[in-house]
Amino acid sequence: MRFFFTLIFAALLPLSITAAAQMNGVGAKPYLGWSTFSEQTIVASSTVMNEQNITAQSDAMKKSGLTDRGFVYINLDAGWSSGNGTDDQYGRPHWNSIAFPDFLGLIRHIHDNGQKVGIYINPGIASDDVNNNTPIFGTAYQAKDIVAMPITCGNAFCDTDKIDFTKPGAQEYINSIVDQFASWGVDFIKMDGVTPGSDNDTLSINNIPDVHAMNVAIAQSGRPIWFTISWALDEDYITDWQQNANARRIENDIECEGDCPFLTEWQRVQLRFYDLIGWERTAGRSLGWNDLDALEVGNGATDGLTNTEQKTAMTFWAMANTPFFLGGDLTKLTDYGKKLLTNDEVLAVNQSGHPAVQVTGGFTPVWVSDLGNGSYYVALFNLNAFPSEVTVDWKDLGFSGAFDVRDLWDHRDLGPTYQSFSDVLPGHGARLLKVMAATGHPAVSSSQILGAETATIYGGTQLNQCSTCASGYKLTDLGIGASNYAIFNVKVKVAGVYRMEVDSMTNGTRSFIVNVNGDPAITLNLSGGSSNLPFPTTIPVRLKAGMNSIEFGNPASYPPDLDRILISGDGHEPFPASTTYEGELATLSGSATQSYCGNCSGVSTAGNIGDGAQNTVTFTNVTVPVAGTYQMEVDYRTSGPRSFFITVNDNPAQELDLNGYTFSTPTSTVIPVQLNAGTNQIQFGNPSNFAPDLDSINIAPTIH
Repeated sequence: MRFFFTLIFAALLPLSITAAAQMNGVGAKPYLGWSTFSEQTIVASSTVMNEQNITAQSDAMKKSGLTDRGFVYINLDAGWSSGNGTDDQYGRPHWNSIAFPDFLGLIRHIHDNGQKVGIYINPGIASDDVNNNTPIFGTAYQAKDIVAMPITCGNAFCDTDKIDFTKPGAQEYINSIVDQFASWGVDFIKMDGVTPGSDNDTLSINNIPDVHAMNVAIAQSGRPIWFTISWALDEDYITDWQQNANARRIENDIECEGDCPFLTEWQRVQLRFYDLIGWERTAGRSLGWNDLDALEVGNGATDGLTNTEQKTAMTFWAMANTPFFLGGDLTKLTDYGKKLLTNDEVLAVNQSGHPAVQVTGGFTPVWVSDLGNGSYYVALFNLNAFPSEVTVDWKDLGFSGAFDVRDLWDHRDLGPTYQSFSDVLPGHGARLLKVMAATGHPAVSSSQILGAETATIYGGTQLNQCSTCASGYKLTDLGIGASNYAIFNVKVKVAGVYRMEVDSMTNGTRSFIVNVNGDPAITLNLSGGSSNLPFPTTIPVRLKAGMNSIEFGNPASYPPDLDRILISGDGHEPFPASTTYEGELATLSGSATQSYCGNCSGVSTAGNIGDGAQNTVTFTNVTVPVAGTYQMEVDYRTSGPRSFFITVNDNPAQELDLNGYTFSTPTSTVIPVQLNAGTNQIQFGNPSNFAPDLDSINIAPTIH
């Protein structure tokens, strides 16, 4: 019954919720700062987690001017404390006296720099404290009085024992920890390994009571302490997270953590674009903030992102109103990074208190924040690796024209624009605008609403009742096999491009493969934090006059569950010039096989390519309107150097030498290809050696 109530309550969002944790004076805006964790993933933790380095980071933050811009939190992640077995005599975490011989002096130094101090903790009580039955400070209780019986995991890491908060002394134990932190001058607490979430989306561990107890302890301490919880929290329990914490991590770590030699890589950033859609309406001043994890900008090559990708990441983080906390070495902050991070107009977007929502999805998404006074923040993104035109129609935002448009990165007024705004963005690029709407509203086109129950289902696809769905039903089991799919029949009077809203639900990354009238398939990559709460995303679809067939499935992998679709527009929506072809859906010959890949487009990939002329992946239906030179993005996976031999139509094969760091995450390269008007065949193989795995290719006209 508890689970059902949570789902219904969450489905009513956005309602006004009084979140006590937001009333502690620190959660009115997302925080800005720095954390040790990212650096700990690429260098020895001991070189990061010590008094000398933390002092240097604090001083560098101040010297760079970031502190004057609001970057004030210096957060010590895992490793600041002595660890299990070396807590103090009351079972409270204590600093590592070898790494931090003058920990309280360090805190004073950070405060003297005009900054704040954060530390890290996990739910539960240390097993050694339970075994030793340590007393709880200020009470007559001991550790064995508060531990859950039988002994069980205290968090997702299972590195502590679970506390039973129905027992006397349990809340007092958490109070004693927070009171000690407060006496030290701590301003921030991150609680990690919180469930439901942290790859454990059940109530088998259930850290909701721990989160609540920490919120209560912070309130009673009398000190304003920011409280954030981590990681990949389950959105089914959003009201618990909103009421008891200032922010919640909605995804896994953004760091490579050994999969690449850098802090992060583009594909991990791109995943946030998919994941935030399901959470976009859950954040705000009284609801707490969605935490996208560290903002890896400002350290050049160490970040693992190009300058363009760093700018795009910061644009998206700003629009999301997510906490800005840096992960790189601040003593090596680049001039470009400093320029990004001290852009006051962009920082104002992050601090606006109006988290953006996605207006258009796909590979050229548009996100918009309505400031409520006739002005809007508008961000255009290009997730393709090659230059692409991205367009926003003002009518999709509810107004017919823009009285004024300002570029916030370049600090330039662009003047008025009517009907729409378009720009050619570089690969993985972004544009950030502030738009003042002109008076007048466009005519609102009617929508066709097709609920799950109106679809014709095939194979193992199921129609199930769904109390949180607008249609009352949802389609499940739409993938893992070419025979499992559903078709909606949509009738329009005029041929053209329409907007299709797709309301679906998923906990984790999944993808629809959408087929419209037999045209090239559309890959719709999505992610989210709940398998029960639908969220919308909107993409353009090309429809013919009369009846149309729109098929949802995924022959090779897992799609989300589907609530309904909505068709709207007048047939004149912008349509992307690029077309994505999934490797796993091509013709696989010889040993080439499809396999699951959580970080790949389509949530699957083609592997075992090469080492024999017969082991190939062939795209037989690459269609373009006119002959010429096109851009082809190749998304691949490899650990070490490998090569594709690429044959286009009947032309001689061309070798494409590639390199990479891991088979966990794809990366991209862009090459030119000569294509004929109409249908083309492109084959990937390697007759002599193993080729990389092939995630997908993306074809688009060359833009000069």
